[in-house]
Amino acid sequence: MPCAGFTILHWRLSSLLQAFTDRTQTGIKATVTLFHSPSSQASTRVLTLLKQASAQSTSSATQDQASNHEAQNEAQYAPFELDVQTSEPTSDQLRNIVGFLGGGTGGAGKAVEGASSEDDAFRKPASLKRPLIVDWTGGKAGRYIE
Repeated sequence: MPCAGFTILHWRLSSLLQAFTDRTQTGIKATVTLFHSPSSQASTRVLTLLKQASAQSTSSATQDQASNHEAQNEAQYAPFELDVQTSEPTSDQLRNIVGFLGGGTGGAGKAVEGASSEDDAFRKPASLKRPLIVDWTGGKAGRYIE
């Protein structure tokens, strides 16, 4: 049975991915980056969920499957590009992430461990809190916290 945090994460990912679907209907394909830490169980869970959602978004039925193809033909999420990064973000990426998380000291502290200001966050990008999911197209970022 998944923990409550995992369930909340799945719900939040579903909401985020629904926003991708809405944008894709207007011709905009979302790009999602996961700043991933392979040694973190939480980060590995997030990666698994994103991969599943990405696979669901592009799955379709084949002719040799069961005769009812409706579930497979209607992907739950619109296709999105998943980018998994284990390296630290570039300064431009970090600037955007801090902005997506509210900017200023609050956004810096949400993005980078121990950051007390935006300048402080830019001095230590290697301390980025992970896992961190960034929707570059929609201008949103979020973290999973166990």
